[in-house]
Amino acid sequence: MRESPIWGFSYFWCMKGEISMAKFNLAQFVRSARTTIAKHSPEILTGIGLVGMGVTVVLTAKGTVKAVKILESERIHNDSLTKVEVVKKTWKCYIPAAATGITSMACLVGASSVNARRNAALATAYNISKATLSEYKDKVIETIGEKKEKEIKENIAQDKLDKNPVSNSEVVVTEKGNTLCYDGVFGRYFMSDKYAIKDAMNNVNRQIVNDMYASLNDFYDELGLTPVDIGYDLGWNIDDKRLDVEFDYGRADNDNPCLVIGFNVAPKYNYNKLF
Repeated sequence: MRESPIWGFSYFWCMKGEISMAKFNLAQFVRSARTTIAKHSPEILTGIGLVGMGVTVVLTAKGTVKAVKILESERIHNDSLTKVEVVKKTWKCYIPAAATGITSMACLVGASSVNARRNAALATAYNISKATLSEYKDKVIETIGEKKEKEIKENIAQDKLDKNPVSNSEVVVTEKGNTLCYDGVFGRYFMSDKYAIKDAMNNVNRQIVNDMYASLNDFYDELGLTPVDIGYDLGWNIDDKRLDVEFDYGRADNDNPCLVIGFNVAPKYNYNKLF
């Protein structure tokens, strides 16, 4: 019985579709793998470098054992080998260790280079965003007026309090005031007051004048708060605008007044890289 031409045609197109799908999945997998490797390249290079250093130590020990055996064999015939002759007889024993060591160092240097480029790109992106936000803020004030702009800011502050109610949060007691305050950047409640926060701001600005820079965590330390992970990477320096705290008001979920703090002058990356 002859097979139907239509069946053969359909089978051909099904097989072609499966092959095309396989090619698509492979290409998608390759792209995904390439993206993942690029994203985590510093960690991968650092890991390879550290493992390579360990392997280098092992290979050096093995090379030394081989070199000792070679020298013991040579001294049977010649008991007075010079240093140059010793090197000539044994240098090949250390080729694997040297190759692994050089590769490991290259990986570690490469990881550092990738991190440096990423930090530079991040700092550039941050500065662009900061400039754009400043221009937008100025234009908003120019368009709707300072009073309306302040009302909008206070509504935003209230939204932050509503999304992170004090009843579900820990309140840090700093012994620097009895007003409920809220860190609008990192979402922390603490007890302080406006005057204590202004004192902290002035102390940090004095530090900037004396030391040429201060970190975000220096400010939090002045407030009596624990440091944050990124707080040592962000700060202010003497070449730019100093720390300027922004105050807004809202009400916590227990209807208590709450002082919400932010920054009119945001901290920047690479604040301590002045030269």
